Amino acid sequence: MFNAQQVRALQASSKQWISSAAGEITTENIEAVRNVLRFHEHRYYVENDPLISDYEYDIIYKKLQQFEEDNQELITDDSPTQRVGKGLIKNFPKVQHLVPMLSLDNSYNADDLNDFDRKVRELSGLTAIEYCVEPKFDGASISLVYDKDKLLRGITRGDGETGDDITPNVLQIRSVPVKALFCEYGIEQIEIRGEVMMNKSNFAKYNESLMEEGLPPLANPRNAAAGTLRMKDSAVVSKRNLEAFLYHISFITMGKITAQKIPDTHSGLLEMLWSLGFKSPKKEMKVAQGIADVIAYVNEFETKRDTLPYEIDGMVIKVNNLELQDKLGMTSHHPRWAIAFKFKARQATSTLLDIEYQVGRTGAVTPVAKIAAAQVGGVTVTSISVHNEDYIKEKDLRIGDHILIERSGDVIPQIVKSLPELRAGDEKEIEFPRQCPVCNDDLVRPEAEAVWRCVNINCEAQVAERIIHFVSKDAMDIKSMGEANVRKFFAMGLIKDIPSIYDLEAVHLKTLEGFGQKSIDNLLEALEASKLQPLHRLIYGLGIRYVGETTAKMLAQAVTNIFDLAKMNTEQLLQLDDVGVKVADSITKFFLNEDNVDMLHRLEAAGVQIKSQKKALTSATLSGQTFLFTGTLNKLKRKEAEEMVEANGGKILSAVSSNLNYLIVGDDAGSKLEKAKKLVSVKIMSEDDFLAMIG
Repeated sequence: MFNAQQVRALQASSKQWISSAAGEITTENIEAVRNVLRFHEHRYYVENDPLISDYEYDIIYKKLQQFEEDNQELITDDSPTQRVGKGLIKNFPKVQHLVPMLSLDNSYNADDLNDFDRKVRELSGLTAIEYCVEPKFDGASISLVYDKDKLLRGITRGDGETGDDITPNVLQIRSVPVKALFCEYGIEQIEIRGEVMMNKSNFAKYNESLMEEGLPPLANPRNAAAGTLRMKDSAVVSKRNLEAFLYHISFITMGKITAQKIPDTHSGLLEMLWSLGFKSPKKEMKVAQGIADVIAYVNEFETKRDTLPYEIDGMVIKVNNLELQDKLGMTSHHPRWAIAFKFKARQATSTLLDIEYQVGRTGAVTPVAKIAAAQVGGVTVTSISVHNEDYIKEKDLRIGDHILIERSGDVIPQIVKSLPELRAGDEKEIEFPRQCPVCNDDLVRPEAEAVWRCVNINCEAQVAERIIHFVSKDAMDIKSMGEANVRKFFAMGLIKDIPSIYDLEAVHLKTLEGFGQKSIDNLLEALEASKLQPLHRLIYGLGIRYVGETTAKMLAQAVTNIFDLAKMNTEQLLQLDDVGVKVADSITKFFLNEDNVDMLHRLEAAGVQIKSQKKALTSATLSGQTFLFTGTLNKLKRKEAEEMVEANGGKILSAVSSNLNYLIVGDDAGSKLEKAKKLVSVKIMSEDDFLAMIG
């Protein structure tokens, strides 16, 4: 995309804008500043080889952002500042693909590939075929349409004929250019197919954040990518660090002919896409002469799949010559000129020993299979969630069965199937309980749901899980009151429900092992501090079904205090943004329960903040960024610094983790600094750097 001379010039220009030596942004130089940012986006998100730090990039970005805010008539759709998510998406309109998105025929061994090659040679009349071999990315399929060099829309695969227009979310994928110079090739409109991915590192961080919220981790990066693409809040999408590999041009409309000739091979098109700034599999592809060369390459690639930063589940083999592709044509299901070679899944056999039943905070009863220890992909597996009663029946699972298991995406183990042909006759059918395994109350299965639930809100299992959720980091964030302490206090009878945590006193804790005076003081201080948490944290902490963090923030902005929600009927709730029928019905049922209303009155009496604090942000310059302060600050008090972060849209974390973006270091910094140095994702800054960052 950039030659050596351009790289040197852009890098020099970058340094000038970082140091302000280039002066002010003007009408004449604004496009040059945008090009500098586009260049660094390409280096970071496509080539994975940045030339400046994130902080230096942010300096240039904010200068451009400020100039555009002051001169809004100069804002263009393809400016780097226009990727930013702008609130909730009401719905995803349906859009027809310019060309149907067909599936690929699959192969699983060398015989299948040889048979594919035989058919291609017979249909083409040629004795040898040149193929292009590339990874089969395990992500979510998308289609991008560019019109006169600008990204017009991004569409999901859908049913192959029609997909959802997810353009606001596609704009959050930094490896997708907002503008590409197709005009150099005389192209007026083009449709490009690809796969949206979440790489292994970002997927691990995402699952870590889910587990911190008490939510089950996702099975694989593909599910995470697909789910993120369909989120209604594009600002949240931007934080998930998705990337897109583009690997197929399905439609082209030509305008005037230019000096640049469109390649006549598939490998040439991948080179062209790369040169235009797209993350194509140029580096991973191989042009193979004949099917034997193809087979050797797919076998070689399978051995190194674990070393890749992203998930692949096979290789795609395509006839390289585009004219020959047209000649071979399509069936109603798949192109005759391409085939997917699927890698072997990570599987093993085991024995189903028993089923245990766990009760969550919403009363959902989840069966967990206990199996004979099995090694799958280098991990010992002894427990596997089997989700619900229907799943058990569909898989025809019985106690004592031999089963085939698989670690899907090398993360979450799954039972693929039972092996009934190996049954000896003493296997036992699994009878899903109709009484709660904890409180023995009758279970109910709501209409149109697959989950059995315990509706006794005083069920001990649910109460403990609700308290754990209430004190969690993203809810009331009661430091020192983690899951282990909640379970200990609950088992000892020191707490019995959410309000009772505010009844804890030093006298209750002094006799407990592991609780010295400092630990007691820290816990009591954390309890007091939590009473001042903003209303949206309280709403989220209540664990109302279907009400996540985003919905909780919206609800907090819509009311004066939490009891206003109790006064709203379903129809009024449905008028609020991001509230559908299920959410409205869940909120209504929550407040119709007298025990829940009594709980809120008890929390209010304990001093918990129940009123909305509708503070306007000073700016959103730190939106999506996380901060932690350590050591003694010289120019600010710790609380002042944290409020400055939040006023600018940032978030304060309680500890160093992979979720932390910035650690601000004062004098006499301790263990947090040492831990942060071991995490490449954490940027360490001084107090002065922090003040400069927020202006």
